[in-house]
Amino acid sequence: MRVLERFNIKPNNYKLYEEAFTHTSYSNENYGCESYERLEFLGDAVLELIISDYLYNEKHLEEGTMTKMRSSYVCEAACATYAHDLGFEHDIRLGSGEESANVTIMADVFESFIGATYLDQGYDVISKIVMDIILKYINRGIDFLHDYKSELQELAQNVKKSVVYEVIDEKGPAHNRTFTSQVKVDGFVMGVGRGSSKKSAEQEAAKEALSKYVE
Repeated sequence: MRVLERFNIKPNNYKLYEEAFTHTSYSNENYGCESYERLEFLGDAVLELIISDYLYNEKHLEEGTMTKMRSSYVCEAACATYAHDLGFEHDIRLGSGEESANVTIMADVFESFIGATYLDQGYDVISKIVMDIILKYINRGIDFLHDYKSELQELAQNVKKSVVYEVIDEKGPAHNRTFTSQVKVDGFVMGVGRGSSKKSAEQEAAKEALSKYVE
């Protein structure tokens, strides 16, 4: 498992890490194999504590500002980004009905990994690992909750152009859909995005559109 080598983790219980990378579709097809759902629950709480601890002790900000920053760095888009940076998609165990790990699965597995490492190595170790992963985003001021749709809409309105979103593809089972949306500015396709919901797919499409020049 790549992430264990990267952070020089010597597991006391390797089964925890296998579980952290096991999607329900895989566990349903393999008797006796646990999915990551319980570890995800624990990891989500541990992640929030680590980020809260850092913001409180290192940034000395007002409560409202800390709450907003914490929400940005623990949201689905953020966790999926961290998982992608670590190459988690190569180690996730999916069932035959799943083509690939979408944004939601990637985010869930990141939290599950945190939960597994916390149980196996303790708080100090996982806290150091999490900050090693996330600190560069905090230092760069990355906002994972940025509203790209509103920004695109405002930009288009300034030049009197229309913005229309369309879902062009849906894949996966009902409980784990992947949507692909495109955004048209005055009838021209300016961006395409994918996500676990129509809203997240539209945000990704708007993000791509904003990277292009809108006249």
